[in-house]
Amino acid sequence: MINVTIENFDAEVVAASHQVPVLVDFWAPWCGPCKVIGPLLEKVEEDYAGRFKLVKIDSDQEQQLSQAFGIRSIPTCVLMVNGKPVDGFMGAIPESQIKTFLDKHVPSADALVAEADAEDAQALIAAGDPQAALHKLHEALSVNPGNDDARYDYVKLLIENDMLEDAEAALAPALAEIPRQLRFEALGQFLDAIKFVTTDARGTWAPAQFDALIAANKRNFDTRLAKARVLMVSGDWTGAMDELLEIIMRDKTWGDAVPRKTFVAILELLTPPKPKAGPADPGKTAGGIEVVGKVVAEADPQAQLVAAYRRKLSMALN
Repeated sequence: MINVTIENFDAEVVAASHQVPVLVDFWAPWCGPCKVIGPLLEKVEEDYAGRFKLVKIDSDQEQQLSQAFGIRSIPTCVLMVNGKPVDGFMGAIPESQIKTFLDKHVPSADALVAEADAEDAQALIAAGDPQAALHKLHEALSVNPGNDDARYDYVKLLIENDMLEDAEAALAPALAEIPRQLRFEALGQFLDAIKFVTTDARGTWAPAQFDALIAANKRNFDTRLAKARVLMVSGDWTGAMDELLEIIMRDKTWGDAVPRKTFVAILELLTPPKPKAGPADPGKTAGGIEVVGKVVAEADPQAQLVAAYRRKLSMALN
């Protein structure tokens, strides 16, 4: 438990809530119910063992903060996540209700273990130990099957290590969800391309063999799609997208729109991951307020490539 003032609010509440949920207890020394719920909150914080952080704000001494949160009566508790208030309650509620409230928003102990395993896996990948990383990610999913980030990294790593059957099995639960997440749909399309290359005779063709057939018939879409898949699996992403665009421009719905779906999958696979939100985001204070004259970072070349091909797809579809 930490006492918070206007001076340390950004650091102890806003910034901290990007790492772990922060429960803000607005109280006052004269408030009877505050004296009842205060010890309960501290006990629950200890029981939850770091799954959330408890801070206390004296509403009489810190009226600017009380007004900012619209506090009308005390005790009032506000839960902060990623720098923003997401929920709250008023009054001296029982311990069981406090825990019920927290459990709606605070990650479970298993989820934290799974998240730690996933983070360890990223370090192992960076260190060049994919087998150990796969083990960590498998552990993460065993503990928390709903960890979509771990599932995505696990399937992607399985594909990269040619463990295709395992990748399909690990991907299946995500593809069964409605609606599907685009990133899992992208991995599914990539697996389809790999299966084509490994099972179809054209998987070993040189580009010239495809080009000869395409030159004879510009609408030979089956050959164009086959070429695009071979290019995709070989890592020639732009070549694959260029070939897919040729199909889309001529027939947007051909083949159950597989060319478009494959094109979108490539864009998703190429899109740089978004940085995790944090208090040090450029151009903002810890409180998330835009600052005048912020410097715009130079665009990532890969992000520029993705943006350019998104525009090409939009033009082809319109």
